[in-house]
Amino acid sequence: MPQTTISALIAAVRAQQPRALAELGELVAFPSVADPAQFDWQHSRDAAQWLLAQLREAGIDDAHTVDTVDGSQTVVGHAPAPAGAPTVLLYGHYDVQPPLDEGLWQTPPFVLTERDDGRLYGRGAADCKGNLVAHLAVLRALREQFDGLPIGVRVIFEGSEEQGGSGLADYLNQHPEDFAADVMIILDSGNAATGEPTLTVSLRGVADLTVSVDTFPVALHSGQFGGAAPDALQALIRMLDSLRDEHGDLTVEGIDATQHWNGVAYPEQRFRTDAGLEPGVDVIGSGSVADQLWARPTVTVLGVDAPSVVGSTAAVQGHAAARLNLRVPPGMSASAAQDALAAHLYAVAPWGVQVNVTSGGTGEGFAADTTTPAYGMLGAALSRAFERDVVFAGSGGAIPLTNELSERFPEAEIALFGVEDPAAAIHAPNESVAPSEIEGVSIAEALFLAGLASRPVAAA
Repeated sequence: MPQTTISALIAAVRAQQPRALAELGELVAFPSVADPAQFDWQHSRDAAQWLLAQLREAGIDDAHTVDTVDGSQTVVGHAPAPAGAPTVLLYGHYDVQPPLDEGLWQTPPFVLTERDDGRLYGRGAADCKGNLVAHLAVLRALREQFDGLPIGVRVIFEGSEEQGGSGLADYLNQHPEDFAADVMIILDSGNAATGEPTLTVSLRGVADLTVSVDTFPVALHSGQFGGAAPDALQALIRMLDSLRDEHGDLTVEGIDATQHWNGVAYPEQRFRTDAGLEPGVDVIGSGSVADQLWARPTVTVLGVDAPSVVGSTAAVQGHAAARLNLRVPPGMSASAAQDALAAHLYAVAPWGVQVNVTSGGTGEGFAADTTTPAYGMLGAALSRAFERDVVFAGSGGAIPLTNELSERFPEAEIALFGVEDPAAAIHAPNESVAPSEIEGVSIAEALFLAGLASRPVAAA
């Protein structure tokens, strides 16, 4: 592209930013949690309708919703490519995590609020509604600068990603034509640090399971029976303790935990700050932070069924349970690792307690092919947008759609980036987004899409 075109496009994207931030406030106001046990489906439906209106204005005239098997709606759209131009899939999701304990929020979770640090706070501000308004800003800027979209565009805005719903996977199987594209942009990731342009090239796979321990039908008086009666909760604690050694490394037979990350480093001090570790608390594991987060498997205890401290009684527990979340690196089978974890729990159970392991859903990991032309173009676009060299990083999170798309469309180039920097605190109280991240991601995506219709964008 001529430099004048690049400069004009950057200016057009920047001119869209006030509207994008206003739209983010409107979108955050929808409590679009895809769990009818917590929030009415109507909130999600309203968010989908809002997105439809914006997409149609941005040139995706046939944007519409489809009802999926899990009860959610996916927003789907297509603008055909001009002759000889490629087609790009733009993905994001409009459902959000529940706010959790609203008492931990410093501002209302569904009211986008700017604080003194300049960040915008609200549930979904980064994950993933900030990415959606970036998509919209890019479409409008491209349409303005090129008198129409210079490439073909497919849009998939999912409505149940956070709850692990099966709706989109089923829809992909039923209607793969709505996903077909030469390049697929997954805006559901973020920079390694605020302002440091990052392509996410690795995603860990995921598997859930629940383990329960039973020893007797009802709780027993701790004075009358304690000491001889096997405590189900203590048995469960011993089993969970066996998952890691004294260094914090995973110790599950059949799951290799010795891999190393070869991309950008994650400095330990930055990690301590990002995670908010208390002074004196160790970073666990024998490898680097990047090894532990992006290259190795891990198990997290998500929840435990046991009496709460408040209201507890002097009793030996006959039942306890825990929900576990397993993350595995690309190339390691999530289902095989899930089986290995279940076998480990059965094997280490003490005192002959009755153990039952119930396996939940799985999603395989993803490793991007960074040697493709699209990655070179996108890296240059990100460098131009943020005025820094692009880096490659991993993500400990899972986006099962990426692997499903890779298997369904092996010739397509799939790229992941987005506005979710480490300070965003996604999935936690006080989630936030930096407006500069939305602007930078928008500029990079616009330059990349325009470059696909002409030639690679030169890095600054």
